[in-house]
Amino acid sequence: MVEVSILLLTKNGRPDLERVLPMVVAQAGKVSGELIAVDSGSTDGTLELLRRFPVRIAQILPSEFHHARTRNFAAMMASGRILVFLSQDAIPATDDWLQCMIANFSDPAVGAVYGRQLPKLGSSLERQHALDAVYGELRLLKDPAHRNGMGYRFYHFSDVNAAIRRNVWEQTQFPEDLKVFEDLGIAKRILDSGWKIVYEPGAAVMHSHEHSTVGLLKRYFDIGYTLKLLKIWDAPGTRQSLLRDGVKMLHSKIRQTGSASPARSARNALQQDFAKSLGMFLGLNQNCLPLALKRRLSAFRVFG
Repeated sequence: MVEVSILLLTKNGRPDLERVLPMVVAQAGKVSGELIAVDSGSTDGTLELLRRFPVRIAQILPSEFHHARTRNFAAMMASGRILVFLSQDAIPATDDWLQCMIANFSDPAVGAVYGRQLPKLGSSLERQHALDAVYGELRLLKDPAHRNGMGYRFYHFSDVNAAIRRNVWEQTQFPEDLKVFEDLGIAKRILDSGWKIVYEPGAAVMHSHEHSTVGLLKRYFDIGYTLKLLKIWDAPGTRQSLLRDGVKMLHSKIRQTGSASPARSARNALQQDFAKSLGMFLGLNQNCLPLALKRRLSAFRVFG
């Protein structure tokens, strides 16, 4: 069994993969690692690029892709003691990204680790603030025995840039009943099983996506629905901590609206924050909405 299996889910990601693959292959070579890619219908030369590197490739139809099921499929292909999940557009920020990630497993009680996500150059103010809020500079140890006032951060986890101990994944697996936010689902399973999760800021990647105001409303509708579905919304401190951080980001943007240069972007970020709050509220209370409206509000078609 190799030490580390790095798992990529790919589809038409060649521009980012041209930067990601050389860095990942070089770092995997230092820790007895293997690289596996599951491609779901690339047509942009991604497969040809993957074949230039020591990558084991599996191909599935685009219609077969499912956030949880495809990750479980990739994990079943792996032989590593540690499973590293990396999005095709998450670019390691340093030459020791992988070592920083897996060093945390020296603690036998740690079941999973996730790393920092830094906004890409030119990211919107909304994305900068959103990433700063959940991916800070301080390492966090999430211990089911001691929540330490983490609030919503306690269950936060992202498989954009993460590692899971293989035997822990075998016990929990990504919940295939979730169409999206499967990383939130597996984090809850891991923590509720008594394993610790570490947030490791040293294992950083460059990763961010821009969203329209309507897109954010729909995305946060799905987040609110998932928080309620997984009963995280009612966990200790979740509501208070979300409100506290939301107010802090709101104050920051209001201050910036008075500045000449970033005023326009700050006003746009304020509108997007309002859309996120509205989306979250509607998602948390989706049981009061008609099915037709819920289907229109969901970004990921969680209602079919």
